[in-house]
Amino acid sequence: MIDLHCHILAGIDDGAKSVDEALALIALAEQQGVSRMVATPHIHLGIFDNNLQTINTAYAVLADAVMQSGLSVELFTAAEVRIAPEIPLFIEQQKLPFLGRYNNHDVLLLELPSSHIPAGTDKLINWLLARNVLPMIAHPERNRELQSHPERINAFVQAGCLLQLTASSLLGDMGASAKYLSEDWIKQRIYSIVASDCHSIKRRPPKMAEAIQLITELTAVDYAEQISTVTPKLISDALVI
Repeated sequence: MIDLHCHILAGIDDGAKSVDEALALIALAEQQGVSRMVATPHIHLGIFDNNLQTINTAYAVLADAVMQSGLSVELFTAAEVRIAPEIPLFIEQQKLPFLGRYNNHDVLLLELPSSHIPAGTDKLINWLLARNVLPMIAHPERNRELQSHPERINAFVQAGCLLQLTASSLLGDMGASAKYLSEDWIKQRIYSIVASDCHSIKRRPPKMAEAIQLITELTAVDYAEQISTVTPKLISDALVI
């Protein structure tokens, strides 16, 4: 399995607080069968003001620790970018890291607020697509507007966006609404990938293996394989030098 959304860079957002905790998260993911992880710290203006420098510095420290630890997971980095008016400027200035590439587009992991879909989201998505940047919407099942109006996901699907399921949402850790919605969308097979979105050992550990088992039960082995391994590998292979 390949995990394209996780918060394992130490001390730069609300994820792993130390390198030791990051290594513990990676070890747990490896035990579950994860072979590649793309660290995606938050870029959320005014909350987590990360940039390429802070991300790359934290990544270098963790990559060195992983090498010394003997863990075999491949490690790369990108970011989870909260939707904001500044995104077009950041794209033009090449200040945002991409998750990889898919269908000749750079893939941007884009996070909506938990409460609603901001006005102008459709315009931003169209702007990105026109510049060969493909949004991957992070954990849409946790957005309360989509929980109340599930049909509104269709606009994202029809635009061509990728959709990322958080494993723990499907398992019920994010509440009943997120669980029921993610089950419904899994059955419709509209998710592009499943990822852990792990943050910590105690509060939000990686649960990819459990989620894959449930996805298989709800759909079929081929779809579970597609969203846990095949598509994530295709996207993240662009990060492999």
